Amino acid sequence: MYQNNEKTNMETRDDVSVYRTPPGQKLTEKFPVLTYGDIPQIPLTEWSFTIDGLVNNKITFNWEEIMSFKQTILTKDFHCVTQWSRLDNLWEGIRVKDLIGKNNLKSNAKYALIYCYGGYTTNLPSEVLLEDDVLLAHKHDGDSLSPEHGGPMRLVVPKLYAWKSAKWIKGINFIENEELGFWENLGYHSYGDPWKEQRFKF
Repeated sequence: MYQNNEKTNMETRDDVSVYRTPPGQKLTEKFPVLTYGDIPQIPLTEWSFTIDGLVNNKITFNWEEIMSFKQTILTKDFHCVTQWSRLDNLWEGIRVKDLIGKNNLKSNAKYALIYCYGGYTTNLPSEVLLEDDVLLAHKHDGDSLSPEHGGPMRLVVPKLYAWKSAKWIKGINFIENEELGFWENLGYHSYGDPWKEQRFKF
């Protein structure tokens, strides 16, 4: 009887994994490192993060200031456009919405351009950045983020392909009209929904 129950539990777990894996993706327990260009090495004493553009008040944080915000821990799946998915990632960081506050965005701030150390950029609708599960993460599975994985801090946008979860984040510029980021200018989809396989523009 016990063996039958264990088999049923395993089958259920496998079924859930399939259900949580977008089309065209393969599951991995590893956390592959995919980076274009050099990996920035940013000392915490030199790190800063700025929110500007269509905001009522421009804000710049150093490391100590941003770490004083409420910490949020979330378990989320992670899907890369190169067709791997890693389930149940434990992220720790600060919600973007908590940094911005309730009244800081102007009404015409419809989009955002994300800036990173090393020159990388990506674009997102503002409403996506303000969702409850979008973090500026500094820990993954209990450990501080290594530079290879975007440390000391990266953006995490679980609902979209991982290129939107920009590593080495430096700032967010809110804008009225959409501007494309690095990969988007090279032909990647401007939104990047893995469940719709929005990998490329066409």
